[in-house]
Amino acid sequence: MKAFIVQKYGKKEILTLAQEPKPIITENEVLVEIYSTGINQLDTKILSGEFKLILRYKTPFILGHDLAGVVSEIGSNVIKFKIGDEVYARPSDNAIGTFAEFLAVPEGDLALKPKSLTMEEAAGVPLVALTAWQALVEIGKLKKGQKVFIQAGSGGVGIIAIQLAKYLGATVATTAGKASFHMLEKLGADVLIDYKTQDFESVLKDYDLVLNSQDNKTLVKSLNIVKRGGKVISISGPPTPTFAKEIGASWIIKLISSLLSSGIRRKAKKKGVDYQFLFMRADGKQLEEITKLIDNGIIKIVVEKVYPFSQTNEALNHVARGRAKGKVVVKIK
Repeated sequence: MKAFIVQKYGKKEILTLAQEPKPIITENEVLVEIYSTGINQLDTKILSGEFKLILRYKTPFILGHDLAGVVSEIGSNVIKFKIGDEVYARPSDNAIGTFAEFLAVPEGDLALKPKSLTMEEAAGVPLVALTAWQALVEIGKLKKGQKVFIQAGSGGVGIIAIQLAKYLGATVATTAGKASFHMLEKLGADVLIDYKTQDFESVLKDYDLVLNSQDNKTLVKSLNIVKRGGKVISISGPPTPTFAKEIGASWIIKLISSLLSSGIRRKAKKKGVDYQFLFMRADGKQLEEITKLIDNGIIKIVVEKVYPFSQTNEALNHVARGRAKGKVVVKIK
């Protein structure tokens, strides 16, 4: 099969197109023929080496974290899927590799593809939607009547998170460029802040929850708009000792995580705010819940651009620039 490989880490490195053996599945896995794959900031950060401490992939390896495709083979213990099913997934960290024509995926990571979406649309959903779900529902426990600030509303996570927060009954504030305001208003954003001309810290007050996806300066400022007892959940770091423990990290990674996050944890504690770092995980059951929201028209998908498989590096560069409005997807078949 054709696949795009990380040969070595580096900010100027690109993926190499190669011929790789088709995966052999275990009894608990499903072989998926991949039709489309989504591109995420996580892919660009892994390639650059930014996440080497957390995700220790030994080169060479196949990159990619989102897929939509068709089941072509099932393991002997698999009961939820059959050959020919249209599925989508964000595979577990130890099972990534969606920049390829086939992938062996653990059964628990998969869900049936939303019937209302094309393969290209579905491929852009899993990672960002699971991130939004785990931040707002699982950790944030967002309730009706609460106020949430979702940074970078026009990004992949932001677009899903705004709609999910509105479904949960929250008032939603977000930052974006003015060109995206109309789209975000239609998706449910109540308070729109132009990040180029406005300071959210001077606009927002007494929020229950912040979903932070920006730099450390923005993270620190976010603490100032949250009420005592509120939460700040960051998907851009710094990682915490709790996170390091959850992933079974070595003592040195636990120590590094403690040092990196000590400042923000100290500031949060002083303000009576709960700070947590979220590194989303694969979860087929949560994806099933997201599928229902999509097929019921509650969550809409925004795809900015679809690239052919041969232009996977160009798609990565597009996402790395951080200006995509919606999802960037690669069509493999």
